[in-house]
Amino acid sequence: MRIVDLTVPIEPHFRWPMERSLKSDFARGDPFQVTWLGLVVHGFTHIDSPRHMVPGGPTSSEVPLEATIGEAAVIPLDDAPDTAPIDAGLLAERGGHIRPGDIVLLRTRWDERRRLHSPAFWTEAPWLTRAACEWLLARRIKALAPDFPQDYPIRGLLGGQTAPIAEFVSHDVLLRNGVILIEYVCNFGALRTARPTVYALPLKLPDSDGCPARVIAVEPD
Repeated sequence: MRIVDLTVPIEPHFRWPMERSLKSDFARGDPFQVTWLGLVVHGFTHIDSPRHMVPGGPTSSEVPLEATIGEAAVIPLDDAPDTAPIDAGLLAERGGHIRPGDIVLLRTRWDERRRLHSPAFWTEAPWLTRAACEWLLARRIKALAPDFPQDYPIRGLLGGQTAPIAEFVSHDVLLRNGVILIEYVCNFGALRTARPTVYALPLKLPDSDGCPARVIAVEPD
């Protein structure tokens, strides 16, 4: 088998505040090196639990691991144009191999087209329409992992603009109905098969609305 890492590194980023320091340091004469880390749970590669959208909904620690581990269907969208919607018709055309209970990977290879650390990654990306999310929901998938910022209003967040939650369509249609979102993944271009096995392992952080995760795909060598 081959293992493909789909996780972005946790490092300074203009969108996601983080703090990292050495609490113990060999250079200061300490006997150990100890790193301290603080970050938002919705930055970098992470999962969204329904509590992010639904008051009283399941938290990250209540989402079973079975919801983020399992067979996946890769939907090839490498030719999705910049700054354009991805609609249900395109998903239907290319997603015929989706099975109920799948984790769906939407592959645009956006991380190869724009740098994660550039504003263009957010403002020039394609996005999902409500109809596309409804089509995915009807396939009875258990999780969705897009490799691009999938909701149109995300681009406005860079300038402090807000939008009604209904316009964050993947959250409103999918997460609200229990489909877990695995966000800000990368390296889909390294996948060779249309149906890998995905392991998205969130940290065991009790009672949170989201959680950093290490995400990998396993496929035949």
